Amino acid sequence: MSIEGKVLLQLARAAISLRLGMTAELPPRADWLEKTGACFVTLKAHGQLRGCIGSLEARQALYDDVVHNAVAAAVRDPRFPPLTPAELNGIEVEVSLLSATTPMDCFDEADALAQLRPNVDGIILEYGPHRATFLPQVWADLPQPQRFLAHLKRKARLPEDFWSDDIRLARYTVQKFSEGK
Repeated sequence: MSIEGKVLLQLARAAISLRLGMTAELPPRADWLEKTGACFVTLKAHGQLRGCIGSLEARQALYDDVVHNAVAAAVRDPRFPPLTPAELNGIEVEVSLLSATTPMDCFDEADALAQLRPNVDGIILEYGPHRATFLPQVWADLPQPQRFLAHLKRKARLPEDFWSDDIRLARYTVQKFSEGK
């Protein structure tokens, strides 16, 4: 793993530890961490999702984005109760740095499915007030493009068989760093 990856994981874990009232030391603010960046921080317990929060657009220093999203994944993911200090040692931290997003031009759902790149693309789906994303890592659990897109629609609170010419899709890639690998 790169030195940058190790620093990002250390930063995320330290931010969570401090938020939970534990002792930890944040790494120094290196120049590369001061550049704007977007990331997701994913927490897993025994291989199962325990929290995941992130930013789709780079709007602040990467350092601040990692700290904010790590704390949010630990204590503000609405799908899970807040992480407790007793749980922290059993948590695996993953930081995914996002590329810029690229809009996808799709004529219909079949065209959208044909354009998906399994295990490469993270996808953002937007329709009116409905918005959802899946990181590229989700392909491991949903390897068929049709299932991937159906679950993404469900996450956006749309029916799995819904399609409209007004759906907007965008793709991005990630550079993933994980304590488990």
